[in-house]
Formats: sequence, C-alpha cells, structure tokens
Amino acid sequence: MSLQQDLENRSGNKCELCTSTANLSVYDVKPTITGGGGVDGSVLACETCITQIDNPEETDANHWRCLNDSMWSEYRGVKVVAWRMLSRLRAEGWPQDLLDMMYLEDDDLRFAKESGDHLDDSEKIIHRDANGAILEAGDSVVLIKDLKVKGSSLVAKQGTAVRRISLDHENAKFIEGKVGPTQIVIITDYVKKMADKE
Repeated sequence: MSLQQDLENRSGNKCELCTSTANLSVYDVKPTITGGGGVDGSVLACETCITQIDNPEETDANHWRCLNDSMWSEYRGVKVVAWRMLSRLRAEGWPQDLLDMMYLEDDDLRFAKESGDHLDDSEKIIHRDANGAILEAGDSVVLIKDLKVKGSSLVAKQGTAVRRISLDHENAKFIEGKVGPTQIVIITDYVKKMADKE
C-alpha cells in the first residue's frame, strides 16, 4: 500500500488538519532527517493548509481555528504541524490558549521546534549559503571550495554534494552533513544550495 493510501485510510480521506476533502496530498513534515516523512512523519493535508504552512506570509489565522480539534490527534506528524502553526500564530491570542493545553512528548517537541516557528523573528537564526539563499534542514548543498576536515586527513573536494543537511540552531554560519561516511560541520560561506530535483 502506498503512503498516500495509508494516510487516506488513517484520515478517512479528509485533511488531517482542517477536515477538508478537496485537493488532498501527502505533506512530509520537515525536516525529514530528524523525524519527518513516512507514515508517522507525514500528514494528509489539503492544498489550503499546505500552502499556508509553507508560505507564512499567506497565513489566514481564522483558517487555523480547526487546530482546536486536530491538535488532539494521536499521530505525530499532525501534532507537530498543529504545534508549529499555533506557535506561529500565538500573537493572535487564542492559539496561545490552545498551546497551553497541548502536550507533546520530549522527542516530538524537539522535532516540532526544528522549524523555529516558536521563535520571534528577532530570535531566529537564518542560515544562508554563499549566494545569500536561505538554507533549511533537509536541503542539499554543493561545496564551492576544497575543505580540510578537522581531525582527519580527509579533504572534501569542491563540487561535492552534501545531502539532507541539518542546521546548528545557535550559529547561523554552521551546518552539518555527511561527506562520504563522515558527518562534518561545514561553514555556510563555502556552500551553494542545490535546486530541488523533486
């Protein structure tokens, strides 16, 4: 059975966030590297919800009053998205009331915080590549310079692709990723974001 079918069966063919039945598709909760993707880290969601999750400037706060119900879901992906959207909208007042009632296990809360939606804009650390493009967890980058890896004889060559990066949440200049079998810290000045192939 496909992931889409699994989620359709689980949700009764409804958006797991707002219960709409129109334009449903699988939404992988980012970053997939730390818990998103698969049945547990995905949500069956409508186009309206997905558009607003991915584009904060298009968020209609009233649309998300549906989270009053969906935040109680037993499914990790749904709970994480609900927590992130309520955190993003907490200045409206009512979302903070719902957040105060919501409970997430420690692992789920860590995963939910990966998006930074709970931070004020002034607190957010933005990672940018050498060209100024914003980097997000799970992105792929390419090295634009040979890099000597500290503590080893390895040299990561210019042009090497590093897939599914993770971000350092305390330093905007640092990302992590695997070069061959080795997990290394890379300075963002030496990478360029790769276009998604999806």
